[in-house]
Amino acid sequence: MYMAKVIGSVVSTQKDPSLVGRKLMIVQPVNSDGRAVRHQEVAADSVGAGIGEYVLLVRGAGARLTNHKDATMVDVNDCAIVGIIDRFDQ
Repeated sequence: MYMAKVIGSVVSTQKDPSLVGRKLMIVQPVNSDGRAVRHQEVAADSVGAGIGEYVLLVRGAGARLTNHKDATMVDVNDCAIVGIIDRFDQ
């Protein structure tokens, strides 16, 4: 699991059927101090996160298991938002 900040959204009218109805958000991975690490990426949102919020991300197989409507559907998610961070306690 990774931490990130939602910094924008992506609008895509043509996409794989497994992404229809999902919000696609631009996320910036961060460390526990909230500082940017690595590069920005796009994540499918499964929890209703908004721009400016810190979130929890999963990648790979974990991302493909989020929010399934039909178990037979091929899911192309590689990165998904699965939680909204309330605070960082160090």
